[in-house]
Amino acid sequence: MKKTMLLLSSSVLAGCAVGVDYKTPKTHTPDAFSEAHGGPTTQPVAQVDLSRWWLTFKDPELESLIKRAVDSNLDLQLAEARVRQARAQLGVEQGGFWPTVDVDASATKAQVSRTTNSGGTIAATGQQTNSSFSTNRRGELYQAGFDANWELDVFGGQRRAIESASATLESQVDARRNVLVSLTAEVARNYINLRGLQRQLALTFSNLKTQQDTLELTRSRFKAGLTSDLDVARAQAQVATTAAQVPTQEVQIKQTMHRIAILLGQEPETLAAELGKEQPIPPTPTEIPVGLPSELLRRRPDVRQAERNLAAATADIGVSVSELFPKFSLTGQLGQRSGRAGLMTVADSTYWSIGPTVQWRIFDAGQLINNVRVSNAIQQQTLIQYKQTVLQSLSDVEDAMVSYSQDQNRLRALTEAVAANQRAVDLSNQLYTRGLGDFLNVLDAERNLFAAQNDMAVSETAVATDLVQLYKALGGGWNEETEDQFRKREDPAQKVVLE
Repeated sequence: MKKTMLLLSSSVLAGCAVGVDYKTPKTHTPDAFSEAHGGPTTQPVAQVDLSRWWLTFKDPELESLIKRAVDSNLDLQLAEARVRQARAQLGVEQGGFWPTVDVDASATKAQVSRTTNSGGTIAATGQQTNSSFSTNRRGELYQAGFDANWELDVFGGQRRAIESASATLESQVDARRNVLVSLTAEVARNYINLRGLQRQLALTFSNLKTQQDTLELTRSRFKAGLTSDLDVARAQAQVATTAAQVPTQEVQIKQTMHRIAILLGQEPETLAAELGKEQPIPPTPTEIPVGLPSELLRRRPDVRQAERNLAAATADIGVSVSELFPKFSLTGQLGQRSGRAGLMTVADSTYWSIGPTVQWRIFDAGQLINNVRVSNAIQQQTLIQYKQTVLQSLSDVEDAMVSYSQDQNRLRALTEAVAANQRAVDLSNQLYTRGLGDFLNVLDAERNLFAAQNDMAVSETAVATDLVQLYKALGGGWNEETEDQFRKREDPAQKVVLE
């Protein structure tokens, strides 16, 4: 018997796991990003701390918001719970690799039928009657012992299951990182949009004040007989048109503050007092990180997650293939059984059994074969998804870079346009007050200035959000050190709640 156990145990250690051994797929990446050459000044990624890229904006309020979001965001907490689930599932799979031992005990009283001979059985327990039932219809049976079972992983199915669960855990960790990357980018994007909207509202009030002054001037000239009532009506119309934009902008500001509060896991109105005061749009740095496309694949959490999903799907093929082979187990029993409680400790009451068992599904109408085909198809799908994720990551960086570059060009042009329109407003007002110019020129100049200023504020916002999008596309917002805070938030001795 010992030789049999040693033989089967050595088979576990020496046996090869069925299925496909996973290898990271080779992917082609360009030597450099095409938009990095014609765009703004760049610098290597190694010189920038992408894990805390928001520090480049030098905005304490933004830094505070992101810190609170990391602490309280509900999507991030959900991702953390999924990591804990995957870690527990890995423990389940690892536990299946080892023997299981059950303890059972029973005390039974029974009465044997008159038509049952001394070799009958006690229906309640399924156990053979002892001698006490040979002469009496009534008797007692006491039993306590251990049952052990060990399914030997001869063909590696359990090892493949552990491999799959381990890859799934790593996938969920990268999924959490991806949530972190998206979260920091969303907080920054909404914060920058908020400052941009507040800037536009301030411009609206400033231009409204200028237009109201122009209206008062026009009324004064009308009363003096220097202009017509038509000029007054036109000035009134422009004031009303500008004033009509205020409610819409205030709604957008409120809604943006609500979104930021939700990202922080707080009620919508929580940040109204904190963020209500206008602040400048965060300035963008003169240099941006780019790095190499090959570095991108190691840094982007969604690419890493897709690769780990592929590893898990590959291991699942081995799990399915292992079902085609027989299962070998070692089973054993050890215990005490007696018809009297006082004799339970007597040596003659001891029973035991040990031996190997084999189980093999030899006919299942093709279910196992088709399960293997299903696993193969899933693995092929995850491979395609991995390739798609790689291509999309490269596209995200290229798109963000071209947007950042072109929006900077647009901002420079709008800066010149604002200066030119301001000069036009000053000249048209001077000519009009001297009676040398038409009032329509004043109105047109003021409208053009307001539009240019508003476009410039929108462009400043776009440049800053483009940079946020670039940092997100590069996978910024995490590193191995940031994982420590999440590990501390995971309680390894979590209480099991049973209700």
